[in-house]
Amino acid sequence: MAKFFKNIYIVVLCVVLMAACQEGNEAGDLLGQWRMNDSDTKYVRFSGNLAYIDELGVGGVWGHFVKDGDSLFIQCYSIERQAQDTLIVEDDFGFKPFENIRLRVECITDDRLLLSGNGQTWGFYKY
Repeated sequence: MAKFFKNIYIVVLCVVLMAACQEGNEAGDLLGQWRMNDSDTKYVRFSGNLAYIDELGVGGVWGHFVKDGDSLFIQCYSIERQAQDTLIVEDDFGFKPFENIRLRVECITDDRLLLSGNGQTWGFYKY
């Protein structure tokens, strides 16, 4: 009986791992970690349909994103509803508003990403 459950456990584990590996495909060209030009601390990570806006040493914020053509929509979430989360996204990165970020993908290559919105432009490189 123990052997049966061990085999079931291995099969379930393999299925979960295979599903996790395929999650990133939804991100398409955005998949990976992007470092903001001229910054050693600001990163945006995309995987599956999740975005993580991160400033090292300060904190990070999770969001759900959708890329539709050259439009990028990010819905950020503040689980603990800390004011710092909004400051990271809106002040440190300049992505506004926190709950409904709308950006234009000006250019995306294997190693460069250029976003614009609200009269601003942000450049990133794959890290």
